[in-house]
Amino acid sequence: MKRFCLFFMILGSLSGIAQDFDEKIKMEVRKAAENIKEFVAIPNDAKDHSSVMRNISWLTKQFTSRGFNTAVIPTEGEPLFFAVRPMVEELPTILFYMHFDGQPVDPTQWNQKNPYEVVLKKEENGKWIEEDWSKLNENIDFETRLFGRSVSDDKGPIVMLLSALDLLKQEKKKIPFNIKVILDGEEEKGSKPLPDAVKKNRELLAADFIIINDGPVHASEKATLVYGCRGITTIDITTFGPAKPQHSGHFGNYAPNPGFQMAQLLASMKDSDGRVIIEGYYDGITLDAQTKEVLNSVPDDELAIQKRLSFKTPEKVGANYQESLQYPSLNIRGLSSGWIGEQARTIVPDKATAAIDIRLVPESDGERLKGLLKKHIEKQGYYITSSEPSNEQRQKYDRIAYIKESPVTPPFRTAMNNKYAVWAENVLTELHGVSPVKIRIMGGTVPTAAFINTLNIPAVIIPMVNPDNNQHSPNENLKVKQIAYGIRTFYSLLSTQPPKF
Repeated sequence: MKRFCLFFMILGSLSGIAQDFDEKIKMEVRKAAENIKEFVAIPNDAKDHSSVMRNISWLTKQFTSRGFNTAVIPTEGEPLFFAVRPMVEELPTILFYMHFDGQPVDPTQWNQKNPYEVVLKKEENGKWIEEDWSKLNENIDFETRLFGRSVSDDKGPIVMLLSALDLLKQEKKKIPFNIKVILDGEEEKGSKPLPDAVKKNRELLAADFIIINDGPVHASEKATLVYGCRGITTIDITTFGPAKPQHSGHFGNYAPNPGFQMAQLLASMKDSDGRVIIEGYYDGITLDAQTKEVLNSVPDDELAIQKRLSFKTPEKVGANYQESLQYPSLNIRGLSSGWIGEQARTIVPDKATAAIDIRLVPESDGERLKGLLKKHIEKQGYYITSSEPSNEQRQKYDRIAYIKESPVTPPFRTAMNNKYAVWAENVLTELHGVSPVKIRIMGGTVPTAAFINTLNIPAVIIPMVNPDNNQHSPNENLKVKQIAYGIRTFYSLLSTQPPKF
């Protein structure tokens, strides 16, 4: 009987501790919401240097007050913000990467006066209704959302980290590893200065593992662990007709039409099921049974995806959505020739341009794929030039393709059995009671391959925000529930012993 009573006393005590911790989480959520509001009030378009520096001033104050040493790392573009806790030599070091810049805003497209003034909203009958901010001080409705530019991408996660640090201090928890934080000031512009900055600051940034906190959790809203992301490069192709647009009545059966040339050229690159038929494009990519098992374990609702995007049948690059991400893409992101709509005119255009992006996987080299693409274009009878063709070239060659390329942002993928990746998976499993959704490689590009390749260390992405957050779009938002999720996740990561060297 005494043992029975003792058991219930212990159970009651544990329940009380859990309730107390939940109340502390709620307090941190309220404080985090206020911090997000304050942080977002500082505009963060990377095109405006003064705004970038004001954000860095805010970050310096926040991290310094929590015991970090901070520095501003100059680059050829906008500077990086760096913070580090006093180092302990025998401990492993984890580097956290996020960004504080955001996409530009068009206030006319937002359902609030100022996208940089965070508002609280609740959904009622399919519409988002603004709530009084003071409601956060009452019994928190975790389904309400904060609306404002960068609340989710990526200022919200930065504040979640700060809140988790505060909670650890309250709980008198020691962090069992060294922490470095690097925050990018122009991620939304492509982070072009980042690779060179990492090389120049290799010793300062040295770490054993990188955790990237960007992007949304899986559409199922379950905890998500991403092991890599695709890289990207672009190539613009322009075909040519007459030197100037010509009257289509006079020259419609005579002057070559660059629009038809472009259409035929693009059609030669893929089959009717969307697979690239350029020779060698998918070389080196194999999906074994174990990999397919991992891909099939992701709880994608493909019918829901197709319904949301309003198409009937997906392309046949891979057997499902996750398999499609394991191959390099060839995407026409824009087409231009002549005029359309009210500006349409009856002419033979002088040129046609196709803007193409190629998403890369670790097995595919961006320069090699662009080389294969150019070789394919030559096989279609085109003379390739890297500048606008001269009149002499126009009269010498029947078909000319002017090609303009961008640099390559490499992909990365960490092995799922990497000891740090296993540690991160175990932390998420312990926190949520079930294994996280494991994404082998995500479709988008995070410009952190520079850290991984230069520092020669593994990385994972641990997203913190809701999947329907409208990042990059008007009415970007962050579920209050996700603030609590992020604080708990950072708290668990920061209080769990990682692997030894």
